[in-house]
Amino acid sequence: MKQGRTLQELGQELQRQRSLRKDFVADTRSLEMESDEKGARMRLFLEDKEHEFRISDIAHQQIASRLQIPSRYYQKMRMEYPTLLDENVNSWFSKAPERRMVRVLDGRIRAFLSDRYRRLDNLELCAAVLPIIKDMKGADIESCEVTDAHMYLKVVNRKLKAEVGVGDVVQAGFCISNSEVGLGSLKVEPLIFRLVCKNGLILKDYSQKRYHVGRQVNVDEDAAYELYSDETLQQDDKAFFMKVQDTVRCAVDEARFMLAVGKMKEAMQIPLEHDPVQEVEQLADKFMLNQNERGDVLRQLFMGRDNSRYGLLNAVTASSQLSDSYERATELERIGGEILAMSVPRRLLNGAAGQTEMRNVTPMRKHRLVMA
Repeated sequence: MKQGRTLQELGQELQRQRSLRKDFVADTRSLEMESDEKGARMRLFLEDKEHEFRISDIAHQQIASRLQIPSRYYQKMRMEYPTLLDENVNSWFSKAPERRMVRVLDGRIRAFLSDRYRRLDNLELCAAVLPIIKDMKGADIESCEVTDAHMYLKVVNRKLKAEVGVGDVVQAGFCISNSEVGLGSLKVEPLIFRLVCKNGLILKDYSQKRYHVGRQVNVDEDAAYELYSDETLQQDDKAFFMKVQDTVRCAVDEARFMLAVGKMKEAMQIPLEHDPVQEVEQLADKFMLNQNERGDVLRQLFMGRDNSRYGLLNAVTASSQLSDSYERATELERIGGEILAMSVPRRLLNGAAGQTEMRNVTPMRKHRLVMA
């Protein structure tokens, strides 16, 4: 599992962001994009004052999506003809006006969102869940990080463990993730931590989500205005985070953990359908791995000397530790979970060997359907 910040460093960064962040609701007619040699910036006209901010890559993507400008064309204009991009964006801001939430941090627009977007911020989330985690016997935060897109808390429960193979011990855990910039819901996902290599595997099954959808911000006479937290929102958030706390309390479930361990044991008996090179190429095409990731997965597969599905998913999660990006490392851990959830190849369900596999697989699938 890739390491990020310490919990103390995470807290310091979240406090810093809290002191510097600004949120606005603005009619798009009060926004104006202008580009120069340093890139694009956005002017926001607020109460006879002009504010100017640079625009993050995430906000650029959201502007393109909202204005229905194809992403490749938007990026082409951004790189090769920025004045044309300015003209496109400003024309559509004026032609089809609407109110948007503009989130700003460190002098950059970090998100361009609906005015119904519910601000569920990372500092409040930590304040709600860290006491719950602290009260869990045997629970430790194995890794945590905040990126431009998400905050992550990856928790492992040392007391709930099992052997997949002789000496191959795994422990139960969960991953909490949240985005302040509109890139997905607040999630609590089951996680498996493998002690022998300290790999993390995030399971898609049984994940819990809470969405950033709230009441529309009340109409104001001003074309743009800054948002502050009010008591009503704080009360709404309190009720919401109480539900999140309940979700976290139930995140480590022994029955679900043992189902996952059973699937891992099953994966040890499923040989790869092709030679390792072809198998990794097919995997890379399916999950859009780049060339470096393909090479890392293949090397880990050879080093592991395990040409089973279990060996493949471990190669993927091991390669996550080599990623420069914590964000991408977490995605690779999720890909490992998707490999675990794949159906058994049809050819293994035929013939004598296939019948043996089917006897092992069928009860597991029936049990999973009951649990879902």
